[in-house]
Amino acid sequence: MTELEVIGTRARHAAQQLAILDTAEKNRILEAAAAALDEKEKQARILRANAVDLASADQQHMAAGLRDRLCLTEARLHAMAEAIREIAALEDPVGEVLSETLRPNGLRLQKVSVPIGVIGIIYEARPNVTSDAWSLCFKSANAVILKGGSDAIESNRAITEVLREAIAGAGIDPNVLQLIEATDHETTHRFMQMNAYVDVLIPRGSRRLIQAVVKNASVPVIETGAGNCHIFLDRSADVEKAVPIVFNAKTQRIGVCNACESLVVDRSVLSSVLVPVIEKLQEKDVIAFCDEESHAALQAAADRGAAIRMDLVQKAAEEDFFTEYLDYKISVKTVASVEEAITHINRCSTRHSESILTEDAAHAEQFLNGIDSACVYWNASTRFTDGGCFGFGAEIGISTGKLHARGPMGLRELCTYKYKIYGNGQIR
Repeated sequence: MTELEVIGTRARHAAQQLAILDTAEKNRILEAAAAALDEKEKQARILRANAVDLASADQQHMAAGLRDRLCLTEARLHAMAEAIREIAALEDPVGEVLSETLRPNGLRLQKVSVPIGVIGIIYEARPNVTSDAWSLCFKSANAVILKGGSDAIESNRAITEVLREAIAGAGIDPNVLQLIEATDHETTHRFMQMNAYVDVLIPRGSRRLIQAVVKNASVPVIETGAGNCHIFLDRSADVEKAVPIVFNAKTQRIGVCNACESLVVDRSVLSSVLVPVIEKLQEKDVIAFCDEESHAALQAAADRGAAIRMDLVQKAAEEDFFTEYLDYKISVKTVASVEEAITHINRCSTRHSESILTEDAAHAEQFLNGIDSACVYWNASTRFTDGGCFGFGAEIGISTGKLHARGPMGLRELCTYKYKIYGNGQIR
């Protein structure tokens, strides 16, 4: 039996034990795990491991957005602990009767929410995923096998050790949480073929990682989103709303999948709305990759004395409109109508989150209905696409697919269902 098969066998066994735990017992263990992440000694252990990963990242000149995702602090560890406590406080979806019917022959059918079983998660330099993913899977009674990237291996190992110690200390099989520590591509590929042990794979990371899992896995995959998120500045956009919304969506945290990466602008507001938006973004040295029309408008504004730094305005290549930068960069596309904006966004987006800024309710509804993405906003930042903001607690990922789950995936999305049929001697 290979090492991966051993891990899979342990996960299957642990999942059986986990499936019979009641809500109070699961919550007790989650609280113990959260307390462990808040202990100073354990935090110091994790931060020492994270420092090793950060040093390696600096040697490899990791992009700022990716390094931000990798970096842990005492505050971030406490936030991870708080996320676990929030999940403990959420309603348990396992065992919920979703529907019940009585057939003419006397059979009583219940449709009941149940765990998926064993969930595999493949992710990159995001050590917070280690605790978020485990806690969500645990509350929904799923065992989890984690396969993190080499960039965060020391951090992931340390977090996993702390959590497994807390789980074992509470009297539960610690194999409800397992980390594959090998970082080679061959191991990842074999993990994606473990149909006998893993019920579903959830990739979290770059578009390249997600597509690699989708293309190579024989285990069913829930496709989570790289985020080429768009904001459309409609002809009736309120500049007083547009400037802070775009600034927040682009710069609050550049390394997250719900950050704005692309602006789409009605040509009638290139001067009145785009110019002040770009002026504000340039406070953070954001580079705008512009099509010909928006580039000319910004050049003209600069020539008139607007506070536009043309060294931060570049001509866009076609690939810019498809790019998730995870950096202080943004693409700008000019359109003539809502219809053209919808067509462009549906062609270039990753089906994650898009927003329209407009005072025209008809245009807003046309956009909300026409955009084929998991989350579509009117006059709000795309940064709200988040399990916590939606009231789900920490999320396992943002699903950009259309099967099983879409958008932020919380506890309910980590369950499936089965039918319980109660009879009294019926035959067919």
